Amino acid sequence: MKRANRKLMIAYRSQYEPMDRMVAKMVKEKKLGTLREFIAGNSQNVGDPSQWRLKKALAGGGAMPDIGLYCLNAARFLSNEEPMEVVATVHRPQGDPRFAEVEESVHFILRFPSGLTATCMSSYASHECRFFRLQGAQGWVEMDPAFGYNGLRLRHGMLVDGKSATTEVQIDPQNQFAREIDHMSVCVKDDLVPHTPGEEGLQDQRIIDAIYESARTGRAVKLAQPDAPTRGPEPQEETF
Repeated sequence: MKRANRKLMIAYRSQYEPMDRMVAKMVKEKKLGTLREFIAGNSQNVGDPSQWRLKKALAGGGAMPDIGLYCLNAARFLSNEEPMEVVATVHRPQGDPRFAEVEESVHFILRFPSGLTATCMSSYASHECRFFRLQGAQGWVEMDPAFGYNGLRLRHGMLVDGKSATTEVQIDPQNQFAREIDHMSVCVKDDLVPHTPGEEGLQDQRIIDAIYESARTGRAVKLAQPDAPTRGPEPQEETF
């Protein structure tokens, strides 16, 4: 894209969503302390065997690249770390026409240099569920639901005057798609690198390939650290 003198932005809408950005800010300001564990799930029950999600030529895979990606990208974005190892399993039930070509579900564990682990699951054959929880030494934060277009909820817990306190954060609903489009418009107008450039999507794809390799071989797969940051500058909040 640099040679073509064009802008490329991956539409990772969650990275522009206010609650997700609040969680990322809490992590950067060390409000949770040292990160210990990230847990996430994104599932839905897909009913029509003929739809594109279940055709490998159209979808590239099953639950992992479509909705499991949300868990993967959230683990990387919110922690601001890159995983160094992954172990994974996938399941494709026999006799279910929906999963003749792609996996029904995936479970993977990412290990990060700091000691943080991310345990994630995604399924095309379980009741709708979209959540994450990030646990730190001094507090936790969770969103449930987390990955939808609207209706998101954010809670966090930490010690206040020596006592455990839980707070639910209320934010006026905002259009995630408008926010990411506004950011891309600013990048084109002002010749800026988008916050989620092509490198961010490429890194997720490398990890997805490693997830499938681990599931195929039954072994943990080492992940190389990127040569350069995969994200551009933070979005200018005042433009949102």
